[in-house]
Amino acid sequence: MKKLVFAVCISASALGFAQEYIVPAASPRQKVEQQFSMSKVTVDYGRPGVKGRKIFGELVPYNQVWRAGANSSTKITFGQAMNFGGKIVQPGTYGLFIVPTEKEWKVILNKDFQQWGAYTYDAKQDVVDVTVPVKKLAEKQEWFEITLDPTDENSGNLVIKWDMAEAEVPLKPAKPEAVTKIEEKLKEIKKIEADAAKAKS
Repeated sequence: MKKLVFAVCISASALGFAQEYIVPAASPRQKVEQQFSMSKVTVDYGRPGVKGRKIFGELVPYNQVWRAGANSSTKITFGQAMNFGGKIVQPGTYGLFIVPTEKEWKVILNKDFQQWGAYTYDAKQDVVDVTVPVKKLAEKQEWFEITLDPTDENSGNLVIKWDMAEAEVPLKPAKPEAVTKIEEKLKEIKKIEADAAKAKS
């Protein structure tokens, strides 16, 4: 009986320790979010490290679909219709995959964003794909990184870096003229409100 009570106590202590302390992840998860035009873009992905390995062409084979990160597939969410590298994408969440070659990457948005890695990747579920050039970095990027870099209030770049490679996919609203009209209307409303406030004072 004493042994049983002791075992229960040990198990409870271990459970409490596990809840208080999180074991470091080999490929930590990161979520990046950027206000974009009238909405926002969010990317959720795993960040593997180089760790002395040869990455592209070996760990990540050329001409094969890669999960663009580690563990579960990378997810990208658009809050509005988007021009993704020249192709229109509707609002929603997509799996982001890459087919790398030495000089260019095919960046793919796929309907299935809940799979583990790219093991069940189905090209029939692809929404769009764009091919972008690969640049060589001046310094090694140890941890895989995806950033959302604005170029102005209505456009930006999805930037992907790892090891000595970097690629960018341009992003902008699918209908920039509609965004412009909305912005103009908001300015008109603000002016009317400001004029009304002055009249009261």
